[in-house]
Amino acid sequence: MIPRILIACEFSGTVRRAFTDRGYDAWSCDLLPAEDRSNRHITGDVREVLGDGWDLLIVAHPPCTRLTNSGVRWLKVPPPGRTLAEMWAELDEGAALFSTLWNAPVARVACENPVMHRHAKARIVNFAPAAQSVQPWQYGDWETKRTCLWLRGLPPLMSTYPTLAQARTALGQSGDPVARVHRMPPGETRAKERSRFYPGIAAAMANQWGPLLNERAAA
Repeated sequence: MIPRILIACEFSGTVRRAFTDRGYDAWSCDLLPAEDRSNRHITGDVREVLGDGWDLLIVAHPPCTRLTNSGVRWLKVPPPGRTLAEMWAELDEGAALFSTLWNAPVARVACENPVMHRHAKARIVNFAPAAQSVQPWQYGDWETKRTCLWLRGLPPLMSTYPTLAQARTALGQSGDPVARVHRMPPGETRAKERSRFYPGIAAAMANQWGPLLNERAAA
């Protein structure tokens, strides 16, 4: 049996394609339609399909604006035009979604998010510390953006280039990785662009976690 993989909160298809290119039965799901118009995409609320018999759930980028350390300041002083009640309500909503995904009825789960603040951690059911944090440059994408991975039933990812020196040499770079996401200007598409996953990390997931699913299927 070919392992079935659900990529939650992904419209770009980056992680889905990493797995389908290697022969896995992978599907993405997002409120937005598939950017690549794939027929292996479910447009809708991922919570409605979590119980459909998946072997692996990868939460590529759940909404995290209110969960992250970088946004905790808005829980004290809201941005212009917003209220504190709205900020805390969005925090509750984001934490509830993360909890549902983290506790999904799937044997192997990987959730991706930036570093969380204490208010978010306190609201997540069965919260556990992130298993690891990775950088895009460690997997071949010359950018810097610390990404935390919460893992259940999965080993941490091994980096392709453990050090910056190794990455610079292999990728032919001389300076430092760029902070593209951090420097994005405000705009209507900013949140969408910030949520794009990195192809190098997606490939590492498929290469390293895929064989674990094959072993289970053969058992």
